[in-house]
Amino acid sequence: MSVYKNIKKVTTNTLQKMKQEGEKISMLTAYDYSFARLIDQAGMDVILVGDSAGNVMAGHETTVTVTLEQMIYHAQCVVRAVNRALIVVDLPFGSYQSNSEIALASAIRVMKETGCHAVKMEGGEEIAESVQKIVKAGIPVMGHVGLTPQSIYKFGTYTVRAKEEEEAATLKKDVQILQDAGCFAVVLEKIPAKLSAEVTASLRIPTIGIGAGAYCDGQVLVMHDMLGINNEFNPRFLRKYVQLATQIDEALRQYIQDVKSLQFPNEQESY
Repeated sequence: MSVYKNIKKVTTNTLQKMKQEGEKISMLTAYDYSFARLIDQAGMDVILVGDSAGNVMAGHETTVTVTLEQMIYHAQCVVRAVNRALIVVDLPFGSYQSNSEIALASAIRVMKETGCHAVKMEGGEEIAESVQKIVKAGIPVMGHVGLTPQSIYKFGTYTVRAKEEEEAATLKKDVQILQDAGCFAVVLEKIPAKLSAEVTASLRIPTIGIGAGAYCDGQVLVMHDMLGINNEFNPRFLRKYVQLATQIDEALRQYIQDVKSLQFPNEQESY
C-alpha cells in the first residue's frame, strides 16, 4: 500500500519525495467542479487544469485559441472542489511567449485569481528566463517538452517527437535548462520510451509522461479521453478505463423513451 495514499495535501515537495522513493505520480486533467471533486476524492496526486479545455470543453481543433481568462475560470471551478491534490494550471498560448514580464504577470494573475498551486509552461531554453522570473516570485513552475500542442502549427503534425538524434539531444539539453531554471517537474509528451528513461534518470525533478512510456516518474492523461467520453481520439498511448460515451448514450435514450411513454415520472417520483 502506498505511504502517500492518506497524505492530506500533495505539494511540490511531496512529488520530489515520491521520485526519490520510486512512488509513481498519478496526474489527470479536470476543468469543472463536479469532476474535479470526484478525481480528488479518488486520490489523484496532481490535477492539471489543462488548456486541453479548448478541445474537450469548447470543441476547438487546437489549444491555441484558449485565453488566460478561460483558464482562470476553469481553474477557479477546480480549486473549489479539491482538498488533497496539487493543482497545476496551464498558461495558455500567448500569455507567456512574448517576454518574461508578460509571463510573470500571467502567472501572478492565475495564482491570485484561482488559488491554484502551480503553473505549467510549454517549451525549453526559450522560456528559461520566464521560468526563472516566475519561480523567483514564489510561483512553482512545471515544464513541458516533446510534443508541445501550443506549437502544433510549427510542427504541423501530432506524431512522436525526438525520434531523431538531433532533436533528442535538444530535448535533453532543454530539460536540464528547465531544471536549472527552477522547474519542480516536467511533462514529457509523445517521445520514445528509451529517451524518456534517459531523461528521467538524468533529472533530480520528477518527469510526468504522456505517450512517453513507463519509465517516467508519473503519468498524465486527459480525463475525457481515459473515461471514454471522447471517442474520436484514439492514440496508441491512451488507455480507456471505461466507455462513458456508450453508457451515457444508453441512459439518454432510455430517458427519452420513458418520458415519451409516460414511464417517467411515476407515482414514487411525484409529489
